[in-house]
Amino acid sequence: MKILSWLEGSEERLGLLDGEQVVDPLRVPALAAQARCFGSALALLQAGDAGQAAAREAIARAPASARMPLAQVRLAPPLRPSTILCSGSNYHDHNREKAAAPTSGKEPEFFIKTADCVIGPDAAIVLDTRLTAKLDCETELAIVIGRPGRHIPVERALEHVYGYTIVNDVTARDRQVRRKPDGSVWYDLGRGKVFDSSAPLGPWVVTADEIPDPQRLRLRTRINGELRQSASTGNMIWSCAELIHFFSVNLTLQPGMVIITGTPGGTAWSTDAELGGKWIGGDGDEPLVPARGYLQPGDRIECELEGIGVLRNTVAT
Repeated sequence: MKILSWLEGSEERLGLLDGEQVVDPLRVPALAAQARCFGSALALLQAGDAGQAAAREAIARAPASARMPLAQVRLAPPLRPSTILCSGSNYHDHNREKAAAPTSGKEPEFFIKTADCVIGPDAAIVLDTRLTAKLDCETELAIVIGRPGRHIPVERALEHVYGYTIVNDVTARDRQVRRKPDGSVWYDLGRGKVFDSSAPLGPWVVTADEIPDPQRLRLRTRINGELRQSASTGNMIWSCAELIHFFSVNLTLQPGMVIITGTPGGTAWSTDAELGGKWIGGDGDEPLVPARGYLQPGDRIECELEGIGVLRNTVAT
């Protein structure tokens, strides 16, 4: 099942994708008594199995008056997580293409984005030249938590997943990469990662039953039609289950929290020798086009994950 949010005027409404149609569950008369769990994506997540059953019933029983063509719907972010737990340096090839910090490849680079960073499909990624001259993007598989838990064991971790979506971890590279006088590198993950429009999210959440193995998905990034990234999620250093365990040591994971899982090689950073970049070329399964520079106004970014879909955004000033 695919869960989304759509805009009616300025109001965000829950929607359920059925083929090329969006079902508005609040317009299914037979389910009026269950309207509480249809108030938002978060309410649906918090309703657990009962909410999923109600959503499936809404799709099955929706009359024509509760359906809209997907092409005519303005999508919002499928949910607005209060906390996005981020894991940097989590693909082998991305680690090889960038300047090495002391923790690279040894443990997940733990940082946080907030709801203030989130934008939805087709919304503008803002290139703020007062912040950065080196705006980059990273397609990432995002885990949506559905069941709470702390100190979650790896072998039980996927039981806490509600579903999966896509996040573009937009990054200000010249804010992220810092050098000491001795030439060593450290990362400022606050200034480099957390800013307006730095977390495009969507286009929808696919429930976990449709993705039985999140380590067998193909990830791709296209910029203006050029294939810049292509890799299997099997090339992660730490699996989705291991990341859920890792973050649950620090925080009680709650329904609606999102964990993003890192990006593979092919970023613009890889062609930036000034910041220690080294072109690797992905995992070798598909030929990639090396970046000729960082993002510019008008660039069209397509973040694709097998089994989920494509998240599209354009860069603007």
